[in-house]
Amino acid sequence: MRQRRPPLLMLVSLVSLAMMSLGIFLACSGASDGRGAEPPEEPGEGGPDGGFDTEVLFGLDVRPANPTCVAPPRPLAPAGATLERAYPELSFTQPVFALQAPGDSRRIYVVERGGRVRVFALSVTPVTSSVFIDLSGQVNMEHDETGLLGMAFHPNFATNGQVFLSYVGNNAMGGLRSYIVRYRSADGGATLDPASAESVLEQDQPFSFHNGGHLAFGPDGFLYFAFGDGGGRVDPSRKAQNPNELFGKMLRLDVDSARPYAIPPGNPYATTGGRKEIYASGFRNPWRWSFDRATGALWLGDVGEKLLEEINRVELGGNYGWSVLEGSECVRGAGCDTAGLTPPVAAYGRAEGISVTGGYVYRGTAVPALVGKYVFGDFGAGRVWTLPGDAVPDGGAKPELLFTTTLAISSFAEMNDGELLVVDFAGGGLHRLVASLPAAPGSDAFPTHLSATGCADPLDVKRPAVGLIPYGVNAPLWSDGAQKERFIGVPDGTSMSVGPEGVLEAPPGTVAVKTFMVGGRLVETRLFMRHPDGVWAGYTYEWNDAGTDAVLLETGKVKTVGTQTWTFPSRGECMQCHTAAARFLLGLEVAQLNRDFEYPGARVASQLGTLAHIGVLTLPSGVDQFPRMPAYDGPEPVEARARAYLHVNCAVCHRPNGLGRGELDLRYSTSVPAMKVCGVAPQYGELGIAGALLIAPGAPSKSVLSRRMHSLSTSRMPPLATAILDTEGTTLVDGWITSMPVCPAEL
Repeated sequence: MRQRRPPLLMLVSLVSLAMMSLGIFLACSGASDGRGAEPPEEPGEGGPDGGFDTEVLFGLDVRPANPTCVAPPRPLAPAGATLERAYPELSFTQPVFALQAPGDSRRIYVVERGGRVRVFALSVTPVTSSVFIDLSGQVNMEHDETGLLGMAFHPNFATNGQVFLSYVGNNAMGGLRSYIVRYRSADGGATLDPASAESVLEQDQPFSFHNGGHLAFGPDGFLYFAFGDGGGRVDPSRKAQNPNELFGKMLRLDVDSARPYAIPPGNPYATTGGRKEIYASGFRNPWRWSFDRATGALWLGDVGEKLLEEINRVELGGNYGWSVLEGSECVRGAGCDTAGLTPPVAAYGRAEGISVTGGYVYRGTAVPALVGKYVFGDFGAGRVWTLPGDAVPDGGAKPELLFTTTLAISSFAEMNDGELLVVDFAGGGLHRLVASLPAAPGSDAFPTHLSATGCADPLDVKRPAVGLIPYGVNAPLWSDGAQKERFIGVPDGTSMSVGPEGVLEAPPGTVAVKTFMVGGRLVETRLFMRHPDGVWAGYTYEWNDAGTDAVLLETGKVKTVGTQTWTFPSRGECMQCHTAAARFLLGLEVAQLNRDFEYPGARVASQLGTLAHIGVLTLPSGVDQFPRMPAYDGPEPVEARARAYLHVNCAVCHRPNGLGRGELDLRYSTSVPAMKVCGVAPQYGELGIAGALLIAPGAPSKSVLSRRMHSLSTSRMPPLATAILDTEGTTLVDGWITSMPVCPAEL
């Protein structure tokens, strides 16, 4: 039988204290495969020939106490603000916006992407909501960026009952079409009459994304509406700069002087060439914009392509650069004509976030530190920043981080009193911006060294704390060939359970620990913590050259390690992968953990069985009832192994409600036809491949999915924290594509 090497580290437990003499920090048992996972073990391997006990049922007899490696409170927000769940009894389905009727603070209306607007009263503690209007039969929900997208009350709603809705539905030919529709309420805002619909403006959409969709009335009484560029990679038809197209524009309409609307006389093209509805141009995908109620200034968040997210101050006739510029960078190579283009007020890159959500200038009273500041966020990273309310384009304004959340921030909402809510698309809740308390005198700061976290042995920081439990996965994430060791710390008296999609649900206080080694050298340890308030956050510690301790990084970092470049992720980048859509705990899912593992004392046993036996994990059924993710080099068919690779390395973003572009669903549990990848034409560029498909059966060279995996340019996938090609992974996926004679069909 195959011999195993002795474990590099013997975990401290109540029955194995004497085994701590070997090892480096967080080195799990078994031989490393260079990808950060231990080779799967066959049940029953060992015995007299291998020197292992074949009668071992569990890897640990008892649960080790975990007195120290417990997530502390989150680092205090320096700007004096935080979030709290508002109306905790209420939850909505994919909410994208919330608002109140002008002059009427009795109710809050919540727009759900699926086509419903729900309303609830504030006279008592809200526990239920009712349907204001239901357009679910009219909106298109087949694509991630379609659906009901915007809502605006007429300024004179109290007397005319008019409400305007924006949604993407189908046209007569089955294609996509954007609609702005006027409705009326006959009962003072309790419901909206679907039969009162009057079409205001319609526009066919060439793609399923970059629809814009937000609308609001300005201080001048006109209705403003923003279209995205229509989709496609880098605005392929350059619609955003074409004055004869509505795409990539802010529109301004007079909906009172004529039906369906009149043109305000001040619009740039009101009397000359170009579409008369246009107010400003040069946008990629405006996602939420607002007027400062004190100054009238129009602030807009514009989602970037590959590099930068923008915040713009929009003025009449302005051109905000897309698709000549992305932020301040030329889109189509070095050198571009920027004459007449207005730069953004501020921009941020992929280290901070991935999809901006525009906000509001705060004019409330509950958070004095924010008065007069523009508050905005990021859908992917869950981060919230501020800018000075008087910041101007190209004025050098730098976003100030307010706090980080685990929310998928689809919108901010300004109430009639000026207070702000944050709308959580994935979780379905509304969250209120409130003042945070100052730190108590003498309170402990967040640990700046790994040795102070409680997750390392105080006598030797290279060793783990006594309560950490090692684990391994069947299919590891590619991390530039680094060796990785994984541990989990669960607070005493609590346990994990199996949540949706088989991902473990961990109690507050839990810490997942992963250490990276390159050529045997300690490089980085990441702590992913669920803080006492339930919020997940990631922290990166960089090991010093002597390997005696690791220091907390406040931002991302790139440095040379040996002969390769190593990228330390920022906290924003951590949350771009550890999202609500991915259930936060990557790798800690039953299909990944369903394997044998070598525990201290060379005890080989089922991980799931062991975790359940010691009370760290509650299983709803026997271990044999759970799926098992195949190893990349296992005996399973190439399709299964390749799909496991895509699940681990790609599906964190490419899944329903994920951050990946397009409509791919690369989760292992998704059937091949439902993955929307085989035989599908790419929407974000063909990468120079004539007749390219995302997967062309039998032809990796004509498959965009393969080309992106082989690339280290800005078109590469995955886009973060890799600088070395995964040749084994690309060979595996190419082998699957080659083996496909045709695209499989659903049974």
